[in-house]
Parts: sequence; structure tokens; C-alpha cells
Amino acid sequence: MEISFLGTGTSQGIPVIGCHCNVCTSEDSKDKRLRASILIKKDETTVVVDIGPDFRQQMLREQVEYLDAVLLTHEHSDHIAGLDDVRAFNFLQRKSMPVFGLARSLNGIKERFNYIFQGNYPGLPQIELCPVSASAPFLVKGLEITPIQILHGTLPILGFRVGKVAYLTDFKYFHPDQCMDDLKNLDVLIISALHHRTHHSHSTLDESIEVARQIGAKKTFFTHFSHYMGLHDNQQDKLPANMFFAYDGLILNI
Repeated sequence: MEISFLGTGTSQGIPVIGCHCNVCTSEDSKDKRLRASILIKKDETTVVVDIGPDFRQQMLREQVEYLDAVLLTHEHSDHIAGLDDVRAFNFLQRKSMPVFGLARSLNGIKERFNYIFQGNYPGLPQIELCPVSASAPFLVKGLEITPIQILHGTLPILGFRVGKVAYLTDFKYFHPDQCMDDLKNLDVLIISALHHRTHHSHSTLDESIEVARQIGAKKTFFTHFSHYMGLHDNQQDKLPANMFFAYDGLILNI
């Protein structure tokens, strides 16, 4: 299985508009972060987790020409704003694009992209909405995916497990008694860590390190950073063993 980090930034991305801090002005490519998303490839199946405003740019950069499905963690703008650009895959594949997510998230898509579902003119994105429930595995062309319910502040959202990899972004809390079984025996945990400051709806780096220790994956990669996290290379040196800062364009072969 191959995991590509399409983006590792938070909702503003890095650099942030109008910001001149040392992170936003860094010339290191690892400090330039699009909105958080990953691409998962296993055998003949390719899925993307979240489809934010940088989706088109990410697909072009990684030269993705086929996509089986979109998995949504939740309906916030930085996770769904690129939905219209699935049209390119509709044209290439001559079929609609399955989009998997909580019923609430899919209803949010219907409201925000109402023209997709109400219009009848050529060129509209062709979307198939596929509701899922937490901890009920589903298949995408033979690939088993297990949703994992986590909390983004007080908002229930989804993480996903595929094989021995789990992706948990935008989380603040999770219930060990509800989802720890789904997070056992991981080779790779990918988990968000906004920055060092306490935040009402996002986990800090220290909080994410503690969660990663509880889960006990062989390797942990942090993602979804704000510019307040600091320079990539400076922060990487401070992490515990077998924990790493992800960066845009990083590819894991598992």
C-alpha cells in the first residue's frame, strides 16, 4: 500500500495570506503546506481522503489520473471545497464519483453544492453520495475501510483505517473504549497536531504525542499543522523516536 501526503496544512495552509513569520517566509519546501489530505493506493484501488480547495493542484502535482472514491472526514470547507473538480475524473472515467461520509457531512454537501443536485446542464459533477456509520466497515472496489469516530471539539467526525494504517485528522478527543480496538496493531498512525497552543477543537502536538503513545503504532506521522508549529526541521528534532512530521509530497510504502 502507498500513502501520499497531498497536503499537511490546516485550514489556512502555509504560507498564510499576509503573514511574514519565519515559517510562512521559509524557503524550505517542507514548510509549504496545502490543506490536509492523503491519497491511498492499494493494488488497483485509489481513494482520496478529503477534497479541499487545493484538490486540483494536488492531483496535478501527483499526476493522479484515476480515482475510485472520495472519503470525507467531515464537511468543513478545507475538506470539501474542491468537490467540483471531480468533474475531471467523471470525464476521464465516464462514471460518477462515490463520496463516502457521515450522513450529516453528505447533507452539508447537498446544501453547499446544491447546483450539482438541482441542475440539469452538461458539465455538472457527477456525485454518488454514500453514507457510512462509525465502526461499520465498507468496501471500495475490494478495499476494506473502517471508519473511526473521533471528536473535532464537540463535532463527531470520522477517521479511517485501511489495513494497518489509520488516519485521524482534525481530532481533539476520542473515546478509547469505543475505538481503541479499531486502532490496534497499526504499522502507521497518521494523526493531526495543530500546534503547541491549547485549542478548543484541535489537538496540540503534546496531546497528539500522548494519544500516539496510547495507540502504539510502529510509526506515527503528524499532519494538519498551522504556521505556529514552527519550522519543520526544527520541530522534527524534538519528536520522540519513531514519530515524524509529515510534509507535502511525502510518500509511505507500507
